[in-house]
Amino acid sequence: QVQLVESGGGLVQPGGSLRLSCAASGFTLQYYAIGWFRQAPGKEREVVSCIAGSDGSSYYADSVKGRFTISRDNAKNTLYLQMNSLKPENTAVYYCTADRWSCRYTPEEVEYWGQGTQVTVAS
Repeated sequence: QVQLVESGGGLVQPGGSLRLSCAASGFTLQYYAIGWFRQAPGKEREVVSCIAGSDGSSYYADSVKGRFTISRDNAKNTLYLQMNSLKPENTAVYYCTADRWSCRYTPEEVEYWGQGTQVTVAS
């Protein structure tokens, strides 16, 4: 049974930081592309970041480059997203994802989803 459970969301002031976690079970994380999508109020779900299962290369949306860092701990079967210098426009529900073989860049292509965790950036 594939399961992804996010945690670490919450309320943070602009310029602050949060680290999201995603605990994976039911599959071996190292063989999957793992990543994060988000959905802001009134907007469509979009990709934030991903690590490919094939070679470990990473992808970041242009809007988060230099501020967000994706990582994984295979021993703990856990995915992380470190978010620094947060902006109000980063407010969204963040979802972790898992896909066989390669990263997926549209929500229609994603195979497995977590339940989501709310991130709110406001003063």
